[in-house]
Amino acid sequence: MTIFNPMSLEGRTILVTGATSGIGRATAVYVSKLGARVVASGRNEERLNETLAMLDGEGHLGRLFDLAALDGIVPWLKALCADVGPLNGIAHCAAVQATRPIQAINPAFVSDVLLQNLGAALMLAQGFRLKACHGAPASLVYVSSSAALKTAPGNVVYAASKGGIISAVKGLGVELVRDGVRVNAVAPAMIDTPMTEQFRAILSEENFKRVIDMHPLGLGEPDDVAASIAFLLADTAKWITGSILCVDGGFLA
Repeated sequence: MTIFNPMSLEGRTILVTGATSGIGRATAVYVSKLGARVVASGRNEERLNETLAMLDGEGHLGRLFDLAALDGIVPWLKALCADVGPLNGIAHCAAVQATRPIQAINPAFVSDVLLQNLGAALMLAQGFRLKACHGAPASLVYVSSSAALKTAPGNVVYAASKGGIISAVKGLGVELVRDGVRVNAVAPAMIDTPMTEQFRAILSEENFKRVIDMHPLGLGEPDDVAASIAFLLADTAKWITGSILCVDGGFLA
């Protein structure tokens, strides 16, 4: 008897950015278990090789690239696809998380956060829509944040960058239909990743516990988000575009 797996990614090539840690690494591992050939991207060669060693199956590739180099994203994606073939999906997990109150920001800080969190996302969409860069089916999944929907003082710039992704998804989800590309995003709340440990370091234990208590289902795991990304990449979401999937343990409820 044939086993029915509606989330199978057999025969598909998926690019995962930010694959060196956290949600990106978990996503790369998760989609490999669903049969995808993974192109794992990141800035640290040692951690990238660690991720590649975790993947199920064969044929996976690692590519070093700094997405802060906006001018190079489209040429890099075109060269990548010329080498490995068209992609069926991109899970864009790379991001910077920077918490700073409004009185402490400066133009360089604003530019850096917006460039890396929003600018890179837009340039990936520009490259992925090219006929040479995507196959059929094709799905682009961004990682936004619950901070874009329910932010807090001191986190305004980061929240704005992630809110920009939500707005972009609404437009791109419709604009790229003619190119055969679906565009969606997940909006996670607090996930147990190295970024969360950095956040924890600047809070008292009491305040950190208060943040965790705002999540009725508790602190999330990277696999919780990876599973949602995989759902949006697979045919399970073939009639979904321009949508934001909240993966937040009840935070926004």
